Amino acid sequence: MNTKQSGFGYWALLVSLLITLSIGGVASFFTIPQISTWYVYLNKPAFNPPNWLFGPVWTLLYIMMAIAAFLVWQKRDGNINYIKARNIYLRQLLFNFSWSIVFFGMHQILGALLIIALLLISIVFNIVYFGKISKVAAWLLVPYLLWVSFASILNFAIYILNK
Repeated sequence: MNTKQSGFGYWALLVSLLITLSIGGVASFFTIPQISTWYVYLNKPAFNPPNWLFGPVWTLLYIMMAIAAFLVWQKRDGNINYIKARNIYLRQLLFNFSWSIVFFGMHQILGALLIIALLLISIVFNIVYFGKISKVAAWLLVPYLLWVSFASILNFAIYILNK
């Protein structure tokens, strides 16, 4: 689709941003109240980042994810690679959202560790399938993979320190 030909492409980008940022926004309803009540009392490893860092990092990652999804959507043609890429993207968004509910909302550190492992696998597949459609989209997901890899190690360390 030629975004210069119509304004629809820009609306699609806006929708992609709204969907992805909404996932983070809704997840923050489970997260933010728990920071000062439950999370603060957990034993955490020395490499735990300051709490203020998570919001800006996740916001940037969600924006990059949305742009990546938009780039893939622009090249959609209904072939199997697009369908798989779309489905994997939606699945990883579900795992991403679920992690906050399980970790912060339900206080299930081990359950969250299992979800983040599934999220990591989904992100790898997401990168592979986005890469078949748009190399730029695939590269936009690499910081997400790196951050979730770090978050997985952090989740594991918190589990070990609090069993």
